[in-house]
Amino acid sequence: MNGARGGSDDLRVDDAARAAPAPRRSRRGLLVAAVGVAFVLATFLFFLPKIADYRDVWGVLKTMSWPWACALAGATVLNLLTFAPPWMVGLPGLSFRRALALTQMSTALAIVVPGGAAVGIAGAYGILRRWGFPRRAIGRAVTLVSLWNQFANLSYPVFAVFLLATQGGDTPFLATAAFVGAAVLGVAVAALAAILASDRTATDIGELTARLASWGRGKFGRAPVAWGGPSFERFRSEAVDLLRRRWHVLTVATYVGTLTVFLVLLVALRALGVPVSEVTVVEAFAAWSLARLLGTIPITPGGVGVVELSLTGALVGFGGNNAGVVAAVLVYRFLTMVPTIVLGLAATSILNREARRGTVSA
Repeated sequence: MNGARGGSDDLRVDDAARAAPAPRRSRRGLLVAAVGVAFVLATFLFFLPKIADYRDVWGVLKTMSWPWACALAGATVLNLLTFAPPWMVGLPGLSFRRALALTQMSTALAIVVPGGAAVGIAGAYGILRRWGFPRRAIGRAVTLVSLWNQFANLSYPVFAVFLLATQGGDTPFLATAAFVGAAVLGVAVAALAAILASDRTATDIGELTARLASWGRGKFGRAPVAWGGPSFERFRSEAVDLLRRRWHVLTVATYVGTLTVFLVLLVALRALGVPVSEVTVVEAFAAWSLARLLGTIPITPGGVGVVELSLTGALVGFGGNNAGVVAAVLVYRFLTMVPTIVLGLAATSILNREARRGTVSA
């Protein structure tokens, strides 16, 4: 099952060599964590205050009216509710209540725990197994939901560049991101289509992907992957029927779920004194799509620091006033992270209590 077992160089390592990478991995992990912490501190203690003094930002926050505060609350609730549908599509039989609890728990893990999305996915897998879903159904759902989410992230800069072009706008960095995103998206979609085309193609792509992944992990002193061609073949056999019936529903659910995140940003901008005359809806979408793509780079958990800095820089570059933009970005990040963390911790506590009692409810 290991895709690396195809050549003559397969893991001929003695015990001393097996043990040697551990300290290096530990030091490398500490170094990455230190860089991440330093970046977050630099963002909030140096870069953002250089853009707008926090006293001015606080002054903007105090001017927000109650109607705008209610609009922000409504956008936040809508965003939270749209977490669940993609999982309900990808895993038939999963109720809305369970899907909502699952997404809040896994997303909270992805935000607060080093390792980001991988930790969130592992948490989701464990929760679904506790609920009695079959391993293969879980693997299919995790793969499809994750893939569709990444497809959306890669497509947004492309849409943003097109929309900006219709308004006569142009941002070279966003255009570059869109080009890279389009290229990666094209390759990913083509690979998925090839995997779904036949068992033989799925096996061949799985073996090649496993070798490449194992080679990359080896560069960081990590063990080869435990999957390979047969895993891709099984995925194909399980995913083809579901995608044939539900690919369009999964696509709509994914885009609706991610675009409600943008809605929170847009409402925050208008609520905190960044009018359409400074930053249009299209410009806000372009800045958001770029920051969302950059936030997927695993520098810090949840993209903390990366998203704030890139989003603020892009919005100010489009013409937004400094204090209003910083205030809106901080409120946007608070509303898209803190409620999820709180709900995720609450859902985890409730689930653990029900599991101890043997009464995990549907």
